[in-house]
Amino acid sequence: MKIKIALLERDANYLKRLVMAFSSKYSDKLEIHSFTKKENALDSLESDKIDILISSDAFTVDEKEIPSRCGLAYFVDSMGIEMVRGQKAICKFQKAELIYKQILSIYAEKASSLTGKKFGESNVKSIYFTSFSGGVGCSSLAAAYAIKLAKNHQKVLYLNLEKTGDPELFFQGEGQFNFSDIIYALKSKKTNLAIKIESTVKTSKEEVNYFAASKMALDVMELKVGEVDILLDEVVTCGYQFIIIDAGFHFDEMSYLLWKKADEVVIVSDGSEIANSKFDRAYQSLNIVQEQDEKFRLEKANLIYNKFSNKTCKTMTGLRINDLGGIPRYEHAMTKQIVEQISSLNVLDKLL
Repeated sequence: MKIKIALLERDANYLKRLVMAFSSKYSDKLEIHSFTKKENALDSLESDKIDILISSDAFTVDEKEIPSRCGLAYFVDSMGIEMVRGQKAICKFQKAELIYKQILSIYAEKASSLTGKKFGESNVKSIYFTSFSGGVGCSSLAAAYAIKLAKNHQKVLYLNLEKTGDPELFFQGEGQFNFSDIIYALKSKKTNLAIKIESTVKTSKEEVNYFAASKMALDVMELKVGEVDILLDEVVTCGYQFIIIDAGFHFDEMSYLLWKKADEVVIVSDGSEIANSKFDRAYQSLNIVQEQDEKFRLEKANLIYNKFSNKTCKTMTGLRINDLGGIPRYEHAMTKQIVEQISSLNVLDKLL
């Protein structure tokens, strides 16, 4: 089903260019109706069952003039304007892709919620990257694997659920929304979550899809297990082939949920004495968890060593976990450079 958009703009040349851009990129998703006269646009709202009216701020549209089911936004000339007459503002002078995402965000707040396929009921492969100790580079490996998948022409979503995680340490993309918008949509329960996801996600130059970090870590801390469960079920409906989940393991309900939902689990360690000790204690506990919960399967786990040095690190033995191998320590390199290097290593091919 296409979203029906009415564009009201006095500048006929701008209107023509925007309609052409939308028709070229989103003909399968948008049905565009364009107007230079307010009365014609308002008449179209009912006759053409328009979903969203986007009007130049040169016009004043009274909410009483439009159907309750119809969203309303204003075109403005400057990026810094967020609201006009109590309605969302959209800057005219930006890429069509960014205007499209803002349109989706407005539509998501008007559309009813959708129920899609769940994890395990689709062809989407989900991989949970986690660790039992800090500082081992778990997020770097998760980001590197997402890049590797994108290089192999897979559509991938990198989903960072760490409380203080920041995907833009690894990726850069355009867009004004962030993970706080997703959290608000989950909590309000009044938004079409699938459309909100599409409007919020950014795409990096490597073609990795991700959500920018939430405005505050406290926003992520407010996420409940049931809300993350809903989010995970919804992202599988969004056309991704792989979902890379990046989150620590804390022996709590959230960690158990992520483990059980994922197709594969990658545990990252560095082989140091401290990390190996923590891993051994965690591994013993996981065996007990598996005995108590038949849905918690230890055999889906994989172990990979990061920042590994034969001089100071040791591999662990006697584990019933698939050992993927090791990744060397990179000295004097920036985070993005390290992630790019790791993405080209063959050790990650075993997960494909």
